[in-house]
Amino acid sequence: MLNQPRIVALRLSLENAIVGQRDLLDRLVIGLLTGGHILVEGLPGLAKTTAVKALAGSVHAGFKRIQFTPDLLPGDLTGTDIYDPRQSGFCFVEGPLFHEIILADEINRAPAKVQSALLEAMQEHQITVGGVTRPLPPLFMVMATQNPLEQAGTYPLPEAQLDRFLLHVELGYPSADEELEILQRDRRLPGDAAPTPPVDVATVLAARQEVKQVHIDPQLERYIVSLVGATREAAKWLPEFADMIEVGASPRASLAIAQTASAHAYLQGREYVTPDDILDVAPDCLRHRIVPGFAARMDKVSRDAIVRKLVLAVPVP
Repeated sequence: MLNQPRIVALRLSLENAIVGQRDLLDRLVIGLLTGGHILVEGLPGLAKTTAVKALAGSVHAGFKRIQFTPDLLPGDLTGTDIYDPRQSGFCFVEGPLFHEIILADEINRAPAKVQSALLEAMQEHQITVGGVTRPLPPLFMVMATQNPLEQAGTYPLPEAQLDRFLLHVELGYPSADEELEILQRDRRLPGDAAPTPPVDVATVLAARQEVKQVHIDPQLERYIVSLVGATREAAKWLPEFADMIEVGASPRASLAIAQTASAHAYLQGREYVTPDDILDVAPDCLRHRIVPGFAARMDKVSRDAIVRKLVLAVPVP
């Protein structure tokens, strides 16, 4: 765990830019440590974009912000072949997805055909245009923000794309003390806080390998599988939830919980995963991977409520 102190220092430096939202900052660093993609959802003004930009600024890597709009085209993300008269032929012009850290701002404001352009990039870390497949950088990760679907002018993300996000983080309002600190920080002169040297790409990639070495006991592995399985067989654990879930979480959820729990333990300075690590990250790994059934929609039972009760129902080893 040679690189763990530098990653912890990066995590602490994020608090200089963001007041509160500690769970969000933890999840962003976990995404960096696992190479997973993060979907951040919350009302406007809750520092979603600011947090992602702060993380990108703390890593010495290529960064690109993409503002998703209804008139965006798939080629605006992936790049396209353009005719070059000087060479009397076509040449490929790379799109913004060829950067290492991507901020997909308000991702649910673009239609499905644009969102689908991200599928291959997020899963395979490559882009195919004009029959030619091109690899993306090793550090490649997408950090997307979205406003709640009840807001006007938004489109629901396809289930296939949601499943490719490692974590789905939901934000709430800051406390009164945190909001007061936001006001006070806004009045400070620039440069009051000493900047933290950015972490380079090699350090992040080395830290990812260290996270993979974090030990997960076989009993905890079975516990993870049981948690994910509970979303597919809810009636087995909670008979009253028999019709609450139409589609349960895929095996990607088991992988996501294992990876994020390992990264959570790594941030705590441990070389092994505990049940608390799993319980801490499981809701964010499962929230976006289940489809509530008709009964849940009629009774207005939220995904979070379903996940919370299922997690409590499965015994902890």
